[in-house]
Amino acid sequence: MKELARLFGEVFRLSLPYFRSEDRRAGLILLAAVIGIELSIVAVNVLINQWNARFFNALQDRNWDQFVTEITIFCALAAIFVVLAVYQLYLNQWLQIRWRTWMTRVYVDRWLSNAAHYRMQLFGDAADNPDQRIADDINQFIEKSLFIVVRLLGAIVTLLSFFAILWALSESAPITVFGSPVTIPGYLVWAALIYSVLGTLLAHWIGWPLAAINFRQQRYEADFRFNLIRVREHAEQIALLRGEEAEKSGLGERFTRVAKNFMELMSRQKKVIFVQQSHSQAAVILPYIIVSPAYFSGAVPLGTLTQTASAFSSVQESLSFFVTFYRSIAEWAAVVDRLTGFNRALDQAQALAAASSIAIGQDPDARAIRIEGLSVDRPDGKPLVTPAAAEFHPREHVLVSGPSGAGKSTLFRALAGLWPFGKGRVVIPSGARVMVLPQRPYFPETTLANAMSYPAADAFDDATLSETLRAVGLTELIGRLHEQAHWNRILSLGEQQRLGVARALLQAPDYLFLDEATASLDEPSEASLYGLLHERLKGTTIVSIGHRSTLTGLHGRHVTLAPDADGTHSLIEVKRTAAAE
Repeated sequence: MKELARLFGEVFRLSLPYFRSEDRRAGLILLAAVIGIELSIVAVNVLINQWNARFFNALQDRNWDQFVTEITIFCALAAIFVVLAVYQLYLNQWLQIRWRTWMTRVYVDRWLSNAAHYRMQLFGDAADNPDQRIADDINQFIEKSLFIVVRLLGAIVTLLSFFAILWALSESAPITVFGSPVTIPGYLVWAALIYSVLGTLLAHWIGWPLAAINFRQQRYEADFRFNLIRVREHAEQIALLRGEEAEKSGLGERFTRVAKNFMELMSRQKKVIFVQQSHSQAAVILPYIIVSPAYFSGAVPLGTLTQTASAFSSVQESLSFFVTFYRSIAEWAAVVDRLTGFNRALDQAQALAAASSIAIGQDPDARAIRIEGLSVDRPDGKPLVTPAAAEFHPREHVLVSGPSGAGKSTLFRALAGLWPFGKGRVVIPSGARVMVLPQRPYFPETTLANAMSYPAADAFDDATLSETLRAVGLTELIGRLHEQAHWNRILSLGEQQRLGVARALLQAPDYLFLDEATASLDEPSEASLYGLLHERLKGTTIVSIGHRSTLTGLHGRHVTLAPDADGTHSLIEVKRTAAAE
């Protein structure tokens, strides 16, 4: 019961924001309509239960006129039921897509706001496969929530509606023992209650691990799918390394987890279904067994017998709601847990950004990017870069070097406001545009023109784009400007880095940070691209991370992260050169 209360509490917390949103009016109207139709269906079932008694009494009495009348009434009730069922499904699905549209937009906004998607990776497996959480879990959460909650509400109303009917029928069809009636007030209600409670306890005793098993199944399926995608994304490297057998082994291990957990799920579901079906089938005959002595003694007519069986079935099904929907509830609980975990990871990512001791601020009086006492730590809290102070002045070209693992890229992440671990202050001139080019650029699956202009779309005309491609040595791509493709997959890393430089030329930032952004090019090509940046971005401060000695002559200033005795690194000035700036 405690777990059930927790589940409904989580569902309420996840659902409430939508019904307080700008779409709340339409959502509440649709929800009220779905619930109203469910209550109407219960009313129709009550009328059909009463019809049962009249119809079978007409059969028993061989009353043709009454028989025809009841057939007509049934056709009318059946027509109403069909219309209600059709529109309940239609309105339910309408509510689902509106709710899902809103919820998906909100979660995508939260995931992609303030680099939360990046910071969530720092939590490890706390929010694995966010793509599945947004694409699948939101859909399943809404679908299952509406299905289970509406059905539960219907079960409660059905119980209340048929309770009085079944209680009254207990008096008109008393227990008969050896031909003598025995009066037990509402005995049919008590029988249904005892039968349902026993079934519920048995189903829970057997099926309680299902939620955890379903949770693991969804995770293993997502991990397997994610690694299949990784193989597709890195097909060239895998082929060059002849890594197919290793990938087969890795995928096989992951699928083994999928299959093993699924076998466990099958075994547990088999037991639950055995209880469900046994409970359901026994419930069909149980009311007849209970009332048959009164019928055969002549105390009740056939119509009362069938009406009693129908009312007993309705009450029993309502009381046995958790037996009937145990598997669905277990799957629902797994989805709710995954979505709650994703929600918690988003909150943690936002809290991590807010609690960071690295302050990124803009100063209208600043004329350079200033680093004031900036230290960078690892996620476990161990220091990586000791407190540093530095300035990057307008039109300055600075090379940052240091041994691998010294924290050069992490320092860039801190300057960009992504890395939350550390302390200090970064001051940026107000209105300054800062751009960071990583070693492996990102290009969305879109036209080449939009990929070059990313994140701005349609910001440059074809002539400008063509001239920029020609300048960076990608003349052969000019004719493909409006071709849509997966550019990270079809271009070599060197070509991608040239395209990244083309993006920088188009964006013309005030401060450009290059994190080994030309490392895959040969030295003459690298020098040519730096010359292009110096020529076309005369007002841009360029700060580069690199290991090649040839980069020193391409920058007017050189700083390095030098190792300290305690394993940390300190930012120190090496020298200033006369290189063109």
